[in-house]
Amino acid sequence: MMITPSIEQLTKGKFNRYALVIATAKCARIVTDEYVAQREIAEKNIADKKTEKTIASQIDKDIRDNKAVENAVQRLYRGEFSVVVPQEITSEQLK
Repeated sequence: MMITPSIEQLTKGKFNRYALVIATAKCARIVTDEYVAQREIAEKNIADKKTEKTIASQIDKDIRDNKAVENAVQRLYRGEFSVVVPQEITSEQLK
């Protein structure tokens, strides 16, 4: 299964696909952390009898139903996350 948008649409000629892979992995980690945090809150609410809702219904639908990488790619495409490529250091800057 291919995830859209394409690599070309995501990079827009500003950086290479390897930078995109690193950025996507970091974003996916953030998405996973969001899921874990929301699940912990949902479990606590149920344990404290603050709600009758199920755990799944208390977690954001996108985070719950889609894979972390797919969410990361979509967030990069929408501009919620951005790829920051460090500047190259020249030998004169090291002096």
